[in-house]
Amino acid sequence: MKKIITTDKAPGAIGPYSQGTSAEGTIIYTSGQLPLNMADGKLELDDIKKATKYSMENCKAILEAAGAGLEDVVKTLVFLTDMGEFAAMNEVYATFFPSNPPARSCIQVAALPKGAKIEIEMMALK
Repeated sequence: MKKIITTDKAPGAIGPYSQGTSAEGTIIYTSGQLPLNMADGKLELDDIKKATKYSMENCKAILEAAGAGLEDVVKTLVFLTDMGEFAAMNEVYATFFPSNPPARSCIQVAALPKGAKIEIEMMALK
């Protein structure tokens, strides 16, 4: 059974999708999270390190709303508009998974919504 996951600690959906879903109560999927700073409501468009932090924190908030955490993540997908920023993104990303990191794909895309440099989504087992 599919369950919709919502939280006010991450950006709300701006289209026909949910912040996250859970399948059979065991698999959690977050929608892709742009680097929106929930403290001031601003999208980070310049600094890839700050942008990575905000996208990761937004994914984490959705997982927590579903009763899970980063330790439960089994796969992430990272979308970058400039693969030249991979090392800087990876430096911040690694701080969220200090041990036993999940599988990950990272791809360069032509563009992301609202001019963002990064978007991250996660899949976790609860």
